[in-house]
Amino acid sequence: MSGSSHIMTLFGGEVLKHQGAQMTKRRESPCALQTATLLSPLGTVPVDACDSGVHAVRILMDVAPAERSGEPPPSHRPVNDGSAETSPELRRCLEWLQAYFADPRSAGSLPPPAFHHPALGADTFTGRVLNVLFRDVKIGETVSYKRLAEMAGNPRAARAVGGAMRKNPIPLIIPCHRVILSSGQSGPYMSGGGDHLKQWLLAHERRREEGADARRTPTVSSI
Repeated sequence: MSGSSHIMTLFGGEVLKHQGAQMTKRRESPCALQTATLLSPLGTVPVDACDSGVHAVRILMDVAPAERSGEPPPSHRPVNDGSAETSPELRRCLEWLQAYFADPRSAGSLPPPAFHHPALGADTFTGRVLNVLFRDVKIGETVSYKRLAEMAGNPRAARAVGGAMRKNPIPLIIPCHRVILSSGQSGPYMSGGGDHLKQWLLAHERRREEGADARRTPTVSSI
């Protein structure tokens, strides 16, 4: 395809490819997109990026988290078709995701990739919500839909926040999984089809944070 490159990722001798609808998206974009795929505890995670930043992160939900061992995914090894080098922002995104699945705290210390999806640069409520969520809700934290609406400047727009979460083009890095119900329940994820993934992600972050807290707790010995 003119103006585009197709990046593949090799894991243990298996090359993962993505075509079809994704190729149609690429034709509609003014950017020359590259795609790499990461195997994760959630399953296959394709990433689309151009030289300016990441356009999309997708979770294909082809493997249930319970079916994986919980070990960090193998290192990615981008293999391209000879037409282009992997863009720096695509590499940075893959490195961030790898670190996140291995240990969320380590991802928090890495610079995130730049974003280049039009929804994130637009002066819309959706754009404001996603940017506030990315900036202010850190790993191990959660926020209610109502509170996020307040943080984005419209306290009565909790329902619209839910719509913004469904439009999030870069899940995991823009952490829509951290937006929960006011009751404390996790609530829907990926239009209700990925609720188990949301619960896994929240538990993954909580488990790592609790482990870090235990390691930081000083031991008091009696004299």
